[in-house]
Amino acid sequence: MFSTAGLFQNIKCPEIARCQLPNCLFRHDNTVRDTLNQGNRVSASRHSAHDFDTISAEPRPIKKRRLGDNHELGEPRPEVPRESSGTGFATNTTKTATGLLDKPPSHHGPDARVLLSATKDVSPPPIRKRPVRTVREPASAKSSGVPHHNTPSDKENANNGSQIQETLNPRMLKKSPASHAVRFKLLTLLHEQIVRLNKEVQACEDPSKNALELSPQELITTALDEEYKAARDNPKVYDNVLKLRVVALKRMNLDRWKEERLKQIGQDFPELHPAKAPSPLASLATGLSSIEEIALLPKLIAKQDTLSKHGYVTKSPSDAEVEQARRGVEASQWWELCDRCKSRFQVFPGRRAIDGALTTGGKCTYHFGKPRRPIKERAEPVQKDTVYLCCGQLVGTPGCTTAESHVFKVSEAKRLALIMPFKETTVKGSSPPESAVCFDCEMGYTTYGLELIRLTATAWPDGKELLDVLVRPLGEILDLNSRFSGVWPTDFSNAVPYSSSTSISTRNRNTEGLQRQLLKVDSPAEARELLFSHLTTTTPLIGHALENDLNSARIIHPTIIDTVLLYPHPRGLPIRHGLKMLVKKHLDRDIQMGGAQGHDSKEDAMAAGDLVRLKVMETWKGMQAEGWRVKNGDFYPPLPGGPPPAQGTRIIQPGPKTVAT
Repeated sequence: MFSTAGLFQNIKCPEIARCQLPNCLFRHDNTVRDTLNQGNRVSASRHSAHDFDTISAEPRPIKKRRLGDNHELGEPRPEVPRESSGTGFATNTTKTATGLLDKPPSHHGPDARVLLSATKDVSPPPIRKRPVRTVREPASAKSSGVPHHNTPSDKENANNGSQIQETLNPRMLKKSPASHAVRFKLLTLLHEQIVRLNKEVQACEDPSKNALELSPQELITTALDEEYKAARDNPKVYDNVLKLRVVALKRMNLDRWKEERLKQIGQDFPELHPAKAPSPLASLATGLSSIEEIALLPKLIAKQDTLSKHGYVTKSPSDAEVEQARRGVEASQWWELCDRCKSRFQVFPGRRAIDGALTTGGKCTYHFGKPRRPIKERAEPVQKDTVYLCCGQLVGTPGCTTAESHVFKVSEAKRLALIMPFKETTVKGSSPPESAVCFDCEMGYTTYGLELIRLTATAWPDGKELLDVLVRPLGEILDLNSRFSGVWPTDFSNAVPYSSSTSISTRNRNTEGLQRQLLKVDSPAEARELLFSHLTTTTPLIGHALENDLNSARIIHPTIIDTVLLYPHPRGLPIRHGLKMLVKKHLDRDIQMGGAQGHDSKEDAMAAGDLVRLKVMETWKGMQAEGWRVKNGDFYPPLPGGPPPAQGTRIIQPGPKTVAT
């Protein structure tokens, strides 16, 4: 047997009633075991527990035990009695916080010792929390209801240990772009410049400095964020990126630093920074009157023979095609493919008779964001994986959003006509001949597919509202698609029936603190007739991806101006730019900034109209460069080498249908 160090002598033996081991490692309170005589050792197999209690022996020579370095220099190491060879019972030892040995309990003898490790409670090591990035809360955050990130109480909690504070030390990377010494030096230089600019903010008398000022911990976090981003995203040019950043901060003045801070606050708190207000029409100065601008629209109208290639319905499906669609739906027993998670499920228009269910398949788990491949930087060796914009997860991962029901979309013209027939615009109408209409719709999912739930029309180019109504769909509602449509159940419950005598002002969106109230109609057909009162076959209809809006309203119209076709994607169709991206790129305006509150069809219609107005301005500049002139609302073509056009010579609507008189 080996000799013990007494580590378990303070633990009661689990087999104390039957234990007969001569060298038991545990404590025996009810037995008095004297040390055996070295000359008269007795084997454990020949004696019972009672025999060992009655046998006496001389103790073994005391050996010195190694202690820690807690004793002072020059002092002898304390001697610890070891167990005797006869019984093997180890003596208890206790180590104090000072490194000395305390006396053991009296029943173990005066020389016994008890180890501290055997007496104190053993707890697991503390869990290391990841450093929490803190962002200084703007002054208006409390009033706006935005969750705050940094308050005095938070700082106190951080000092008390509830939130781990970061130090000015480079964060760890799986593959560091430089040595720790280089990273630390660059991080220190970066931190010094940020501290300098922060001191200038503190010294200024700007009333907004409380929102722009950074706390000491935020200064460290800001420097760590910039250094870590450069090390992670640009490892091959890490040194150059940080050196250029340090030089830029050295040359940066207070105003420029405030702009950067405001931009960062806007990213952290988008709710506090509303979208840019629509620019006034004067900012798109074309140099033409409204009538002259409308006269140039024929140059932008899409060709009729190409509309069908882009998803437009240019001819009503025949009765035979509609009947074929009816037989197909009946044969499929309304089994559809989910438009979100791509799973199969069954739909029950009018509800299932057994239990009143509308669909099968339970809840739908999906990603509402589109998959996008991040832009590859030059320094990156490989292309990044495609991720979803909603959650940043790789394509193929389980969905991040759950809906109560599966939904589907119908795209075939004959199936759309089966639900509600298409109708063409008429030649005669109440709209003036020299007019144009901006048009946008919002759709929601029902038991008949994606149906019209809101229709908006505005005049072009002045943006005057012509029509804005909620539409009661034909099928039972499965999902209003509020994240994108901007239509919520409360909008329908608060809406009032449409009446031509109702003031347009009651249709506008809500002001702060008031619930918005829209008008509603009972069917998509009624909403379509209201729109037809502002259209004729020659009225230019302006919008973005108008084939979706027209199909949802079952409208066939020949005079289309689609911003998807005016601003094509460099890679061509079916890839197309979104309206939000086009407005930001060409008009420097932010739209669709409501987040989960959804879009506003009126905002989208006016934005599409402004994009068309920008294209009219560019078209007129090109015409002017070619020699075209306008006078009193009349356009005059270029006459190289000849006299000005005679009085009465007039060009009407230059473009594909230009007529000279």
